[in-house]
Amino acid sequence: MSEAPETPDVTAMRATFIDMWATSKMRTVNGALDIDLVDVDADTVTLRMPLTDAVKQPFGLLHGGVNLVLAEGAASLHACWGLDLTERVPVGIEINGSHVGSAREGTVEAVGRVIRRGRTLVVHEVTVTHVESGRTLCVARVTNLIRTLPTT
Repeated sequence: MSEAPETPDVTAMRATFIDMWATSKMRTVNGALDIDLVDVDADTVTLRMPLTDAVKQPFGLLHGGVNLVLAEGAASLHACWGLDLTERVPVGIEINGSHVGSAREGTVEAVGRVIRRGRTLVVHEVTVTHVESGRTLCVARVTNLIRTLPTT
């Protein structure tokens, strides 16, 4: 069970995240790879991405590095949950992943779940699956440090 900060209104938090995603998507890797935010709540986040040529390695398979982009993106976004981003921001400090399968076409989904949410560290496990077959493609663990922004 996570130690998520209490939030007064999960629906409002979800709307804030969806708006934040939409505002930043096209100027980040999320736009370049067509990664969409599907859902977010206090404990989980779900991203989805189509398998286009842009995310494949030369042999036509999903590039393993893209799995880690999905994992880092899901965990770093979700680490923002409950933070005042004008004061504190998450910074990825560790990621590891096991590539246990691959896919050539269709859609992949990354579901990040909080393993531990502390005052300064947030740890997520992110599972990347092939939507059409349900096969697990990658299991990753991502740690984010919550940094206090300098005051001006």
